[in-house]
Amino acid sequence: MKTRKIPLRMCLGCQEMKPKKELIRVVRTPEGAVELDLTGKRNGRGAYICPDIECFKAAVKGKRFQKALEIELAPQVIEELERKLGREC
Repeated sequence: MKTRKIPLRMCLGCQEMKPKKELIRVVRTPEGAVELDLTGKRNGRGAYICPDIECFKAAVKGKRFQKALEIELAPQVIEELERKLGREC
């Protein structure tokens, strides 16, 4: 029987390759809104982060969300994402 390949993605915070199912996707929708995508299937440009607040803070400090999503993030959006990520952990 053929073994299935597990898709890997890099966490923006810790810069480690991890299975896609273990990470949370942050998506920039075609309308320009930045949101958490818990299903991993929403339309738009995505970036992945560990469900760990320290990884989130490292990604924000290094401006990795802005680079990956190709958009400048407002401080309110960052606070909202951090609050939602805190609830999901």
